[in-house]
Amino acid sequence: MATFLMTQRPPPPLIGANRCPPLAGRADFPTSRRHLPGRRHGYPFRCDSSSSSSAPRDHPPRPRQQRPRTQLPGGRGSAVDPVGFLSKLGISDRAFAQFLRDRHKAFKDRRWELCSRFIDLKEASSGFELLGMHRHRQHRVDFMEWAPGARYCSLVGDFNQWLPTENCAREGHLGHDDFGYWFIILEDKLREGQEPDEYFFQEYNYVDDYDKGDNGVDAEEMMRRMKAEYWEPGEIRSRKSQLEMVAKLYEQMFGPNGPQTEEELGEIPDPQTRYDEWKASQKVDSSSLSPSYDIIDSGQPFDIFNVVTDRASFEKFQSKKPPLAYWVEMRKGRKAWLEKYAPTISHKDKYRIYFSTPDGALERVPAWATYVLPDAEGRQSYAVHWEPPPEEVYKWRFGRPKVKGSLRIYECHVGISGSEQKVSSFQDFTSKVLPHIKNAGYNALQLIGVVEHKDYSSVGYKVTNYFAVSSRFGTPDDFKKLVDEAHGLGLVVLLDIVHSYASADELVGLSLFDGSNDCYFHSGKRGHHKYWGTRMFKYDDVDVLHFLLSNLNWWVTEYQIDGFQFHSLSSMLYTHNGFSTFTGAMEEYCNQYVDKDALIYLILANEMLHDLHPDIITIAEDATFYPGLCEPTTQGGLGFDYWVNLSVPEMWLWHLENVPEREWSMNKIMKVLVSSNRNMLSYVENHNQSISGRKSFAEIILNSAKCPDRSVSDDVIRASSLLKIIKLVTFTTSGGAYLSFMGNEFAHPERVEFPMSSNDYSFRLANRQWELLDKGFHKHLFIFDKDVMSLDETERIISRGSPNIHHCDDTSMVISFTRGPFLFVFNFNPEVSHQPYYVGVEEAGEYQLVLNTDETKYRGRGELKSSQYVRKTCDKRYDGCRNSLELVLPSRSAQKMELFIDAINICTLVAFGDKMAKWRL
Repeated sequence: MATFLMTQRPPPPLIGANRCPPLAGRADFPTSRRHLPGRRHGYPFRCDSSSSSSAPRDHPPRPRQQRPRTQLPGGRGSAVDPVGFLSKLGISDRAFAQFLRDRHKAFKDRRWELCSRFIDLKEASSGFELLGMHRHRQHRVDFMEWAPGARYCSLVGDFNQWLPTENCAREGHLGHDDFGYWFIILEDKLREGQEPDEYFFQEYNYVDDYDKGDNGVDAEEMMRRMKAEYWEPGEIRSRKSQLEMVAKLYEQMFGPNGPQTEEELGEIPDPQTRYDEWKASQKVDSSSLSPSYDIIDSGQPFDIFNVVTDRASFEKFQSKKPPLAYWVEMRKGRKAWLEKYAPTISHKDKYRIYFSTPDGALERVPAWATYVLPDAEGRQSYAVHWEPPPEEVYKWRFGRPKVKGSLRIYECHVGISGSEQKVSSFQDFTSKVLPHIKNAGYNALQLIGVVEHKDYSSVGYKVTNYFAVSSRFGTPDDFKKLVDEAHGLGLVVLLDIVHSYASADELVGLSLFDGSNDCYFHSGKRGHHKYWGTRMFKYDDVDVLHFLLSNLNWWVTEYQIDGFQFHSLSSMLYTHNGFSTFTGAMEEYCNQYVDKDALIYLILANEMLHDLHPDIITIAEDATFYPGLCEPTTQGGLGFDYWVNLSVPEMWLWHLENVPEREWSMNKIMKVLVSSNRNMLSYVENHNQSISGRKSFAEIILNSAKCPDRSVSDDVIRASSLLKIIKLVTFTTSGGAYLSFMGNEFAHPERVEFPMSSNDYSFRLANRQWELLDKGFHKHLFIFDKDVMSLDETERIISRGSPNIHHCDDTSMVISFTRGPFLFVFNFNPEVSHQPYYVGVEEAGEYQLVLNTDETKYRGRGELKSSQYVRKTCDKRYDGCRNSLELVLPSRSAQKMELFIDAINICTLVAFGDKMAKWRL
């Protein structure tokens, strides 16, 4: 069943025979909402059924018992209610409500399990600070990897001539804990003629070249000064050995002069008596500066509160400050380190990880590698140690911008962003495409295919290395510059993240990483996608959650990413991967095919991202419109900021390919467009509608107009008019966010097709024809798209309330609705122009035409004259409104009108307001 057909009827209750009526507007939605402050939340659908049973009641229902609700820590937001959003959406299904309660209990258990290992979500999402390869301050490099199924682990690479026994970690040596984390230390090599550091804790500052340690002061002299400043005379008692005190006590009790028999030992007095005897034997020496800490053994378990001390000694000890200044003096700089040591692994050195498993030896690319390159033959990749010297480290120039109001997203793929038939780079994209995005009026950039992947034909969705940018586009610093320059232009950068599945490649990816089949993924059939040949993550495993949460935090922390679109959630939320027959019934959201662990991971991901990064943007791409996608996690939702209405592009594609234009139903189109408008991201087409054999909308419309040469003819004008009104009606009905794929803003005439075996690995369709921006009707369509974006920049059209549909006629094919103070009128009729045509409006006055798709500057026919740009209302009721407008509607055209208030009317309103104020007084 087509996706867009599901949105016309929301899921019915599981119990009872009554089905929910079709969606029609937002008038019956409750207005009160409880949510976390500063977050945007929406809902994908509503069910108007108020009862979960069709049988009549014999008795009045019992009042619902009010249960205490858990308050959020720190006073954040409202109380926790696992089913809080159901009443707001009108969902009364008991089975689904019980599923939400059970899911909340499982969520609390999972969070407790996670925090018992990693303290809190911040620590659980900061694994990149420990795992992988990191420079340590004590002239060494630390490497950590998770491989519970391995029996032996080592690093092989350029730095040790690929020897698997040189730098290794095994059980009982250099760290292999009970959770399967391997730890390897790579000691820097001492240069010839240099002496090792005298103190094992000697640290080096690798950040800059300023060397405070090279001041000519000997380390022994530095330690003497430190002791002289910190300790006072008598506070330090030198001992020959740490066991000196123990030896004295042993000698006293069991030595030759100690008691030899029980009679000599005598009766042991109680602790208080022994303490008093010992205290009386001590000499009272007022000149002694040693702190007097006495412990009385009362026979109870040791407690720090049993320690008795005098106040003077305590305050004296607390007033001491550690000698940090001298400690900094002892830290040497990068120059001193380079003179004394040679790095055991240098910048851009290649390496892999070597495992010994029950099934034999394996070589893998580390799971936490931040830069991965293929070898010369392209058979097996290797990790690259990315540690540029301080003078080459990228320095961020711009801060993160903030989106005010609506979100206008420009979706891009870096590899196909150039005009040439090749893989474009980050540098090319930064210099050529970013200025165009800013000029086109978009305020957000969404990148797909950026994370490292081996198969280029997969568009980057079969990810192999989750912490690495794709090396085919450039280096990590090149990507940082791209993000930084986008921020400088005021563009927020979103990343299309794929945590719903992973590549099944065993040499590069995570599949069979440590030799076992259930390291990162489920074993058996559940661990494999039924149609895409990918692996499915094990979301109930704490270490897998640690990996995925850390991956999200890594992109925000390391690359300053502003948000994520979570790709293809339906493939992870259901064990059938979203390919089962789906009707939208509530039972399908809580039956045995729903992966509760995947839902818990999404809740954890949203809570972590929004807690650590309050301005983060998260978008859910789910074809099944799971209930509560954009509801607060405290109210039983998943916590996303926006949800993608995948029904909209499917609806347009279905109409263009299967329905003659004269038979389009305006009512069906509008039901899909405004089925649930809150926090809804809409788009006409993205890369999915023009990839791997599927045609782009421009290609479909132009071919149907029989104008392959794209000459400026009447057929081209009529075809481009359809593209304009489709784009405008989709844009003006979106719920705060709109997306357009690269090239669609000027009606790119060809689809996208990545090089693969079916096209002999050709790059002919894996690029964008930017030269069309200055040619023919493509230039005019780009001007139209730019003007639409500019209108939203100034008027905030799509961030206002939901559209109020006044007129929707299938016979005339005319749609009219208001959004805020603006009136939008669409005539989808391909042949008939309506003159005159009446539409209803509430406010009386003169309406001025602000945007007209039929203007000649947009390659329209220009049927409207300048004298027809201002229309005055009449008091004739129409469409249920108090007033009406008489309009001229050319075929295949759309108009945006605004109530016109001139200076005289403003003065009249001001004078009227003054009179009303005096009257009230």
